[in-house]
Amino acid sequence: MSSKSTLPYATRAKYHSHPVARLLFRTAVTKKSNLILSADMLTTKSLLDLADLLGPDIAVFKTHIDMISDLAPSTITSLKALATKHDFLIFEDRKFIDIGKTVQHQYHGGALHISEFAHIVNASVLGGEGIIDALEQVIRSPAFPYKDERKYTRASVAIARKYRDSVIGFVATKTLSDVSGTRDHDEDFVVFTTGVNASVEGDSLGQRYQTPTQAVKGGSDFVIVGRGIYAAEDPVEAAKMYQKEAWDAYLVRTGQK
Repeated sequence: MSSKSTLPYATRAKYHSHPVARLLFRTAVTKKSNLILSADMLTTKSLLDLADLLGPDIAVFKTHIDMISDLAPSTITSLKALATKHDFLIFEDRKFIDIGKTVQHQYHGGALHISEFAHIVNASVLGGEGIIDALEQVIRSPAFPYKDERKYTRASVAIARKYRDSVIGFVATKTLSDVSGTRDHDEDFVVFTTGVNASVEGDSLGQRYQTPTQAVKGGSDFVIVGRGIYAAEDPVEAAKMYQKEAWDAYLVRTGQK
């Protein structure tokens, strides 16, 4: 487990080099939540209703914005307003994987205008580091508003280290900082873990799950939960349950409980 993972979020927020990571940790501390809601909604109304209903209990609202059938500028405006109202970040799960120039247009233009609403966006490095380089060029622009699995993992960490001005961490099942050799003493990549569900071990499509406690114990900083919350009989109660279990696990891991 990364040495940084035993530090409280408040300490990591104070010393982290990236402004988004600092904001993320501060939000977690303020709300006592390291829960990310995976909002796989298909309409503007269902997306916004879910954000308003569960916003108080989450740190991050994760979207697949291109799934929204009636997407309009008002969808984004309203979602940003809810993020401000409930103090959560927006994570667009875009998984950029194209050539650099195409990725730039997908991120900072096109129909989705991802750079205008998402605090966090993810990318695959299967296409090489040009994807990250292209995104970093957009981020640095004055106009910016603000298959071997082990081999792939090592490449991901190496690229993240090279582009630390734009990369804050990984979507992974456990901490990755020690996977490819030596690291700087101040290295602090955030680990986001998907496939978290408290009640089932998997589904018919091959999805395997961890409980929030297992994920955080393994080095996860923020757990991503979707159907386990929004498909529950009482989504609010489910969100509070996941929030409490994941937060308690974080307190134990950092010696605060």
